[in-house]
Amino acid sequence: MTEAITQPLSPPKTAAGPSLLLRGVRKAFADVQAVDGIDLEVARGECFGLLGPNGAGKTTTIEMCEGLTPADQGTIELLGLNWHSNAAQLRQRIGIQLQETQFPDKLTVEETLRMFRSFFSQGITVEESIRTAQLEEKRKSRVGGLSGGQKQRLAMACALVGDPELLFLDEPTTGLDPQARRHLWDLVDELKQAGRTIILTTHYMDEAQRLCDRVAIMDHGKIIALGTPQQLIGTVGGEDIVEFAVSGIDPVSHGIVDTAPLLALPGIHSHRVDAGLHQLSVSELHKSVPAIFAALADQGLHLSEFRTHSATLEDVFVRLTGRNLRDE
Repeated sequence: MTEAITQPLSPPKTAAGPSLLLRGVRKAFADVQAVDGIDLEVARGECFGLLGPNGAGKTTTIEMCEGLTPADQGTIELLGLNWHSNAAQLRQRIGIQLQETQFPDKLTVEETLRMFRSFFSQGITVEESIRTAQLEEKRKSRVGGLSGGQKQRLAMACALVGDPELLFLDEPTTGLDPQARRHLWDLVDELKQAGRTIILTTHYMDEAQRLCDRVAIMDHGKIIALGTPQQLIGTVGGEDIVEFAVSGIDPVSHGIVDTAPLLALPGIHSHRVDAGLHQLSVSELHKSVPAIFAALADQGLHLSEFRTHSATLEDVFVRLTGRNLRDE
């Protein structure tokens, strides 16, 4: 087989319209409405994150976009095409890294990539895909002997071997060590700079905040928030998050926090409790913290834990869904 050689990560052909368009998309399984009429546009050259707790509908949404699951209702277009009329064309122009990819154990890394490369009429070379995924030392190794992280890198290499215009990455850094994870982040940056469009799902909120131009948060089959990471973080109401746990030093308090005096303090925007840990969204941290200490002392409460951090996408996610990303 002769490989067609193109410059890796070369700019894709420019075209009008979004890379991904969803209008009124619905999908149900028996009596469960997994995706409930979502509308979405992803611009060309954008890294877009789709986030949501387990069962939110994001995996079903991605599978419909990838052509793996048909929608019950609505319109889905990729690069101006749809799976009903243009399936063969789309398979040549997109790349997919699934959350878990099953490769033939007896094939080597090089043989696996050569097989995937044969599916595309054009793309990058097998050698380049091996270098891109940093698998040079494993090129002759059988897939069955690879570690989980090495298999993830192989899946990424297979997704890139066709030099796709639109790339779906489903939890691409799961199982990677910190160095390999950073390498993948750099690779995503290169793809963005080359004009590729990337649809990313991840369980790492710092990853979404670092890589994505925009993110959508799904819950119960609907998109409940959409914007840049900084726009969404701005909706928390404060620049910082104060977290604390208390124990009672006064028998009358019983370690119960009266939140009304806290919320009445200047610079305190919101309060929630998660597994016994109180969280306050605050501005002007240097003024808010002494006032919080004083208010808790007035209630006869002793701080057993106290910490602060800048507001993050994780805080937005928990506030909107009431759940951490990995909660069932």
